[in-house]
Amino acid sequence: MNATTITVPQADPGAGYRAQKAEIDAAVARALASGWYILGKEGEAFEREYATWQGAARAIGCANGTDALTLAMRGLGIGPGATVVTVSHTAVATVAAIEMVGATPLLVDIDPDTYTMDPDELVAVLEDPPPGLPPIRAIIPVHLYGQACDLAPMLKAAAAHGVAVIEDCSQAHGATLGGTKVGNLGRVACYSLYPTKNLGALGDAGVLTTDDADLADRIGAIRQYGWKERYISSDVGVNSRLDELQAAILRVKLTALDAGIARRQAIAAAYDAALSGSSLAPPARRADAGHVFHQYVLRAPDRAAVMARLRAEGIATAIHYPQPVHLQPAYAGRTPLGPAGCAETARAAGEVMSLPMFPELTDAQVEQVCGALRRL
Repeated sequence: MNATTITVPQADPGAGYRAQKAEIDAAVARALASGWYILGKEGEAFEREYATWQGAARAIGCANGTDALTLAMRGLGIGPGATVVTVSHTAVATVAAIEMVGATPLLVDIDPDTYTMDPDELVAVLEDPPPGLPPIRAIIPVHLYGQACDLAPMLKAAAAHGVAVIEDCSQAHGATLGGTKVGNLGRVACYSLYPTKNLGALGDAGVLTTDDADLADRIGAIRQYGWKERYISSDVGVNSRLDELQAAILRVKLTALDAGIARRQAIAAAYDAALSGSSLAPPARRADAGHVFHQYVLRAPDRAAVMARLRAEGIATAIHYPQPVHLQPAYAGRTPLGPAGCAETARAAGEVMSLPMFPELTDAQVEQVCGALRRL
């Protein structure tokens, strides 16, 4: 028996390249001809253009999204002897970054509808931290799948306890909360520019944004060995530089980001309509949040069967994420949890599934998915 041919991939970063091939090829040729390949004019221009698009005072490019998180924490002086609160229902990079700077991750549960950090549990651990942990110095709320966290109570609680808010916006470029783009609400924001993100490079890349000029300068130095003067380290730093080729590509792709978000939202609306009357509910949206649909995530108790039925119709799906960080072998049994024990997180991991979602999906492919959803 032949395997079913997949005609609708779940993601296709190559399609994003093909859609802007001429412009990207020209940008790459320009960067190659410049003779300057690291921290040059392309990177500087991308930082200016991304900061303008985001509405932030400063943007700092770096090697990847994980490094963006570590640079934010290093810039804020967070390392050994500090606890950082985040969630377990996230890409493992969020938790890995905390440990990379020597801090202790404390994982709290999620809201079961939006899969983002439960603000009530966050408030509880800030008011009454679990015993035996270092002082809580920061929180990293993750704006997941393209939707903002319920950030207002988190910001209020963090301010009351003198805790920094580092926004993980890696899946939420352009998402809004109360009409304001996420990334402009905490002390500093971190973005992955991995190829499948809403703004994706053609390789690894990351960027941070902040309105704090001193923090931006510090992070900019730390990403290159702590240099403020060439070859002289004024701070302990790392090597996490955005190369010129990726910066040139990102400048092109940034010009299509708003249109790409609008297309994602249109695809999501089509999926919503197809699910009308189905046993599967569309993703929940908060009334004050503008969702940009990095992923379109369904919750299905019979997930394996649903995924198999879609695959039989040539439609690929994915699971983001199949196992919570705190249950993965590298972290199980040693990572502190909040009082809820991440029970909602574990339940979600057994039921979530992601439909195809990228701007270059054709109308015919979207209709193929919608038809399959109507037949579920």
